[in-house]
Amino acid sequence: MAGFPGGTAVSLVTVYDWPAVDGQAGGSPHLHTASTEGYVVTAGTGAVETLSGDGYERRDLARGTVLWFTPGTVHRLVNGSGDLQLVVVMSNAGIPEAGDAVFTFPEDVLADPKAYNAAATAPAAPGLTEPERGEATRKRRDLAVEGYLALRERVEKEGADAMQPLWDRAARIVADRTDTWRGLWADGPKAQADATGAHLDALARAESAHLCDAHVGSAGDAVGKWGMCGRLETWDLRP
Repeated sequence: MAGFPGGTAVSLVTVYDWPAVDGQAGGSPHLHTASTEGYVVTAGTGAVETLSGDGYERRDLARGTVLWFTPGTVHRLVNGSGDLQLVVVMSNAGIPEAGDAVFTFPEDVLADPKAYNAAATAPAAPGLTEPERGEATRKRRDLAVEGYLALRERVEKEGADAMQPLWDRAARIVADRTDTWRGLWADGPKAQADATGAHLDALARAESAHLCDAHVGSAGDAVGKWGMCGRLETWDLRP
């Protein structure tokens, strides 16, 4: 049975309502190194702040808003109404879950692999209670916001070129993960794209064999998690 359409992943995010040092509630600023992320806002209002090749931008979010951003875009969700909720669609299902994201921690943490890994994985430490995982997630968020605010200030003063050091560090952080990612990509989105090509070839010959394999998939129950931007409900969408 094929995975979810297009080799994508889907989650429901209830954005954190924890205030940060600048008074804005929300999640941990971060970027993805290989995957494009999309939002479909289902409830509440807020904003997403981004740092990219276009510099600093802020876009309002409300029910029905649909937007997406490509790898390298730092994004920070801001929960304005306190009940901001959205469906997140990620390309390359499996890759984001395998360490595709890099947090905007302060420079000294980004420069130290051990310190970065400790901060990034703190909420997943074994033996923690659920409240302790929540507190570790909030501390991780606060550290990412600290680095993000300093980076945003540099981008506003110097332009998008100020992003280059973060992009360089992000590439170094994930470089040893790409062999695993390549297998996930080959078995997921690439396999589905190749299957579509084969279906088009068959249809051009008026052949219907692949239609005889028609089926319906179901993801089953969602699993709750402490995510980067909020509380997550996720599903196993692998084939």
